[in-house]
Amino acid sequence: MSDVSAEPRFPRSVYGVGSDPDPRFSLANERTYLAWVRTSLALFAAGVALEALQVPVTPGFRVASAAVFVLLGLVGALQAWLGWVRTERALREGRSLPARSIGVVLVSGVAAGMLLLVAGVFI
Repeated sequence: MSDVSAEPRFPRSVYGVGSDPDPRFSLANERTYLAWVRTSLALFAAGVALEALQVPVTPGFRVASAAVFVLLGLVGALQAWLGWVRTERALREGRSLPARSIGVVLVSGVAAGMLLLVAGVFI
């Protein structure tokens, strides 16, 4: 493993500390980042689709559910970036990997969005 490289890399707060880890670990971290981005985009798409398509749901429930999915998409995008930064820094500094905590929030949010849709169908 080499020391911090001479050429500047973005973000400096990540690449300016520690030493380069095994490339396999950095690449795995990038794949996790991309998986979070993919999930975030899917949540955005769900929120937009609820408003763009003719879904047979009471309008108030449909709008609330769409808003939940869009907000969850924002949370997923934030998790993608912050999770990548925290993990990459830990790898570079030789520390233990940070714990994941946002998954419970996303699962709960998706369940809430789905409950709003189901309630909107029957009310």
